[in-house]
Amino acid sequence: MARINIEIKARCDNHAEIRKILESQNADFKGIDHQIDTYFNVKKGRLKLREGNIENNLIQYTRPNISGPKQSDFALYKTEPNSQLKKLLINALGAKVVVDKQREIFYIGNVKFHIDEVKGLGKFVEIEAEGEQKEGAYKKLKAQCDNYLKLFEIKEKDLIDNSYSDMLLEMT
Repeated sequence: MARINIEIKARCDNHAEIRKILESQNADFKGIDHQIDTYFNVKKGRLKLREGNIENNLIQYTRPNISGPKQSDFALYKTEPNSQLKKLLINALGAKVVVDKQREIFYIGNVKFHIDEVKGLGKFVEIEAEGEQKEGAYKKLKAQCDNYLKLFEIKEKDLIDNSYSDMLLEMT
C-alpha cells in the first residue's frame, strides 16, 4: 500500500529542550547519523540519495513548499553504503545540490523526529508522521504533528516552507 508522510520543519536553537521532551515521552533514540543527501536533476518532484551511518536510501518524493504540516508522497529504495549508485546517478542526471547534516533520530510510534544541524544553514527540528495512504490518514497524521508542535512550543515564525536543498540553492 502507498505511504503518506505529514511533516513539519522548523528552525530550532533549543535542541537540549527538544531532547528532554522526547526523553520524557519515552522516545526511542536510534542514534546520531551523519547524512550526506545528494539531490539530482529531475523533471518532477525530488530525487535524493541519502548516505549515512544509519540510513541509506534513494528517495523520490513530491511535497509542496508551504509552512506548517505538509503532505509528502514518496517512494523509498534501501541502498548499500559506498555503492556505485551515486556515481551512476550523477553521470545520468547530474547533481543539483548536496546537503551535509548531523541528525539525531528519535521515534514515538509512527512519528519520527529529527534534531538537525545542517552545514551552512543552522539548527532545525523535523516532525514526520507516517502512515498508509487511506481514508482519514491525512487528518490523523496532521493531528499528531500539531500535537508535537504544541509540545515543543514551536512558533509559527520558525516554520520552514521548503527543503534544506532549496535553502542551500537560494544561497548560491
